[in-house]
Amino acid sequence: MSDELVALVGGTGLGDALAGAMDDAQYEDVRTPFGAPSGPVMLGRIGRRRVAFINRHGAGHIHNPSTVPYAANVFALKKLGARTLIAGGAVGSLSEDIAPGDLVLVDQFIDKTFRRRGTFFDDCAVAHCEFADPTCRRLRGILSEAAASCGLRAHDGGTYVCMEGPQFSSRAESLMHRAWGGDLIGMTAMPEAKLAREAQMCYGLVALVSDYDCWRPHTEGGKQRLLEEILGNLKRATDNCLQLIQAVLGCEGAPQTAAGNPPLVCETCACRRSLELAVWTAPDAINPQKRNELAVLFE
Repeated sequence: MSDELVALVGGTGLGDALAGAMDDAQYEDVRTPFGAPSGPVMLGRIGRRRVAFINRHGAGHIHNPSTVPYAANVFALKKLGARTLIAGGAVGSLSEDIAPGDLVLVDQFIDKTFRRRGTFFDDCAVAHCEFADPTCRRLRGILSEAAASCGLRAHDGGTYVCMEGPQFSSRAESLMHRAWGGDLIGMTAMPEAKLAREAQMCYGLVALVSDYDCWRPHTEGGKQRLLEEILGNLKRATDNCLQLIQAVLGCEGAPQTAAGNPPLVCETCACRRSLELAVWTAPDAINPQKRNELAVLFE
């Protein structure tokens, strides 16, 4: 169990918190067919687990949501040996029941992005991965149990609407997203979750709620007060998410679930077989060099 390599991807706020929680840290530059990741991969230990961490927006927050190299990030983590990916990211709430500072263990997505590479296979083959349940149910259960053991307010399930950005929603868009059944609005979960499925990785997303989106009138006090409120909520959600991840990774002093520290990598999980019948291109029509470049995805 302790030899499992668990991948972590952090976004706004969470990235620095995860980096600060890592022991025996070292950095590794990983080359991929999709260019460089957001930055060097940070390898080390958190609790009982070996981890590989990427700060999604890069050091200094240099990548906006549309320019994050999602394919390179996921490929690099798989290449290093990770089979499970736990991601975090800031979101706005589209629901009265999901308050700023809460965590949401996302189970569904509505993808509105249009500027991003959404598959590894464009230059190699046609691959149609099943995506009805976009996050790993088993991994979400582990996160949910850990959140309960920590006494955290974490919603088990929620629909994340992923917009292109980098601008926030108009009020009309925000109301439309609520009418669609969205619970959260964010900019970074897609195509990350799709690429994790193509990489045959178990993927779990912890959404950190920073505010109610603009569908809900904000309290008076001007934009400066609103920004201060959002940053405060994000800090609280980040602290809660770090506590959750430390519990899942078996950190000393963290609350333990009834199951103790369950394996985070499960070779019998359906996520680990997502390419079995997904590649529709005839084998003799696939460029051998391209197939070799992507061999990591099939492991």
